[in-house]
Amino acid sequence: MSAVEVLAGVDIVALRLGEAGLQVLLLRRQREPYAGQWALPGVLVNGRCADASLDAAAVRALAEKARLQPQHLEQVATVGNGVRDPRGWSLSTCYLALLAPDVEPQDENLRFADLQAVIGGQQALPFDHAHLVRLAAERLQGKSVYSSLPLYLLAPRFSVTEALAAFQASLGEPVQHTTLRGRLERMKAQGWIIDTGEKNYPKMGRPQMLLEHRPQAGAAFIFDRSLLA
Repeated sequence: MSAVEVLAGVDIVALRLGEAGLQVLLLRRQREPYAGQWALPGVLVNGRCADASLDAAAVRALAEKARLQPQHLEQVATVGNGVRDPRGWSLSTCYLALLAPDVEPQDENLRFADLQAVIGGQQALPFDHAHLVRLAAERLQGKSVYSSLPLYLLAPRFSVTEALAAFQASLGEPVQHTTLRGRLERMKAQGWIIDTGEKNYPKMGRPQMLLEHRPQAGAAFIFDRSLLA
């Protein structure tokens, strides 16, 4: 790379809700730098790419590297400096992607890691990818206070108990069951959620009524009060 060339790329923090909390998708790098290490999936963007926008490049990154389609995708931040990549000056636009809970890696070069292990440094990542993970996790946490964003971590049909687990995992703290139920009722009144009339039958506990998430234009429902107020 010449002294005047700047690498530009898109990196994806793709999260899945597992039994023990949020997990982040990692890809084993196939080439230098950091060949063989686990990192965030991403792609370079330049004049030779067919991407019409950064959003299109983010979709391509998940499709090409992980063969996955997110339920929600949003741009978080752009970072850049001369030390984050050993090849020289680089820029990266970080995206938050929320995946369905039943998504599984498509090959041995993909795996999910515990989100808190990455944030806490127990799972080391190359470049500044741990920093990007923290930025995306903070975005999810912040928007979960006033929006329905965590519902994109669930299957389209879900129970109130599953919704509670998604919000608590996103916020990193307990949520009042009655408060969340009130929020779901407000979404129901505006057509973002419907009663299916069906129940799930968990291995333990009573059957629960299933709701169906019907988001409008891939957006998140915005509440007029903080969930933690």
